[in-house]
Amino acid sequence: MSLDLGGPAQPLLTVQGLVKHFPVKGSGLMRRRVVRAVDGIDFKVKKGETLGVVGESGCGKSTTARLIMKLLDPDSGTVLFDGQKLGHELELSAYRRQVQMVFQDSYASLNPRLTIEESIAFAPRIHGVTARAATERAHALLNRVGLDPGRFAGRYPHELSGGQRQRVNIARALALEPRLVILDEAVSALDKSVEAQVLNLLLDLKDEFGLTYIFISHDLNVVRFLCDRVMVMYLGKAAEIGDTEAIYERPGHPYSKALLASMPKANPAERMDEPPLAGDPPNPIDPPSGCRFHPRCALAEPVCSQSEPPLLQLGGDHEAACLANMSGSGHSLAPSRAP
Repeated sequence: MSLDLGGPAQPLLTVQGLVKHFPVKGSGLMRRRVVRAVDGIDFKVKKGETLGVVGESGCGKSTTARLIMKLLDPDSGTVLFDGQKLGHELELSAYRRQVQMVFQDSYASLNPRLTIEESIAFAPRIHGVTARAATERAHALLNRVGLDPGRFAGRYPHELSGGQRQRVNIARALALEPRLVILDEAVSALDKSVEAQVLNLLLDLKDEFGLTYIFISHDLNVVRFLCDRVMVMYLGKAAEIGDTEAIYERPGHPYSKALLASMPKANPAERMDEPPLAGDPPNPIDPPSGCRFHPRCALAEPVCSQSEPPLLQLGGDHEAACLANMSGSGHSLAPSRAP
């Protein structure tokens, strides 16, 4: 069956069965053990949308981003970009021109020996753009992200503030005219006033350049503001995926409910006295059997430790991996089977 490459209904990015395990250093039995950073994840990113990725530290968000960028090689799984399989129909060099990433650490992301102008122009020059055209593109992008080229082009990273450096990183990510930009905690290190400016800039750039975003963040308020859909990750797997408002208003997974309940509340009457989620995530070297969330879940029953729930459609594009939503699962809260 042929794929309709470039069709508007076709997802821009399709991730299937992505797995990445890191071996544990040690001797004896420890040499055979692995950290299950990403342990079989499937999702799609639609053209022109912003997909938010949320979850506690260590759940596999950043590893997933690096696997998509091919900064890490997966143990198994496939990545399709606009219907083309990466490494087969689509060469890595062509893929890298279309997918770029903005990292959390704005200073470590930039070469301290290169001027701002040189940092932005570097990738276009590597991909065959002339030096003059690459420099002109760098100046245009600096101007677009709110940095006057006359003042900033010749500076070095240490001469800029954190917000200015992150604007440079955004400009550098756009230098190859990509279609997909991955933002890994790209605003989390910024002051709130600067963060708001950068978020508005990202929205403007998305419309202007026809971009698609994957936005990784711990800040659920920012995710709600920026993202069209959200994927909730827990211990290397997707716990829930769906439209932002559907998940925020009607979360289908107990873990999603706990995350949303932990959001800061401006109204003192809405604040909770008890923590919505107790304990730390289990060790990814030896994850729990069945549903990985069951040791911390208020809805857990014996069946939850025996059966691993698949992502189940709750309505539209809303999916959650919870046995309480799955008819015939054996959970007491599961809906009865259809007649």
